[in-house]
Amino acid sequence: MLKRYIILDNKIVESKDELAPVYVYVNPDEYEKKFLIEELKIDEHTLNSSLDPDELSRLEFEPEHLALIIKRPKNYSGKDFLLFKTTSQGMFLFSDKLVVVLYDDINIFEGKHFAKVKSVKDLMLKIIFGAVYHFLEHLKIFNTISDELEKKVNTSMGNKYLINLFTLEKSLVYYLNAINSNSLVFEKLKYYTQKIGIIEEDIELLDDLIIENTQCYRQSDIYSNILASLMDARASIVSNNINLLMKTLNIITILIMVPTLVVSAFSMNVKIPLSGHPYAFYIIMGFASISVLSVVLLWKRMKW
Repeated sequence: MLKRYIILDNKIVESKDELAPVYVYVNPDEYEKKFLIEELKIDEHTLNSSLDPDELSRLEFEPEHLALIIKRPKNYSGKDFLLFKTTSQGMFLFSDKLVVVLYDDINIFEGKHFAKVKSVKDLMLKIIFGAVYHFLEHLKIFNTISDELEKKVNTSMGNKYLINLFTLEKSLVYYLNAINSNSLVFEKLKYYTQKIGIIEEDIELLDDLIIENTQCYRQSDIYSNILASLMDARASIVSNNINLLMKTLNIITILIMVPTLVVSAFSMNVKIPLSGHPYAFYIIMGFASISVLSVVLLWKRMKW
């Protein structure tokens, strides 16, 4: 699917003009791929890498354009069960146009940083900034979900919430790899600013972008370490909760077994004392009650 955009009054506006400077391809079909490869001279391997969610970020210089692949968070749905994944995004910068290739249909022009767009190069940097901002937004969600799961794990004896924590930790590993892969490309972009033709004002945006990405990586690393350390602690809590439950069940079992033993002794089919006593029942129940009370006092004295 192809969408065309123009820069009108420093804003991105969708257009049907075939000469529009910004092309966005969402999961292009074979005909669209053929056009990109044959007409725009985009390398077929690089194009396919833009649609591969496992591809690493990279920057390449072609004779007629700049090829850039970055990582960004994949759109999350309830079917993912707290597993956040990353996807790849390809951008091909020509002298007069920008071609963006995506696997999923997402709004890449969302955010206040798109309020003022000066050129296709400036737009490319702001799209990258949007990807970094998307990572930061997901990390806030990670933190909120993690806090909720921790509260539930403290009162739960099952594995459900521990598995959810493990899934979040797995997601953070994906994010750490993606953010680190992006950081290498961003540094390379900064190194080749003159070759690419990035103006001074956009260099400041690139510097801000690198700083935000570094903070994003550190934040992901902190969350990952916290979750990793909490997993063992939460597993111990679940085990301790089970031990407490078993202890309570054992107490109840013993309290039932002791009077049962007393009553059973007086219920044997042999001649026993008090068999003809009019208050035998009450005497036996008194012995049973005394036995229960004795066990309770012993339990408290031994501090079990």
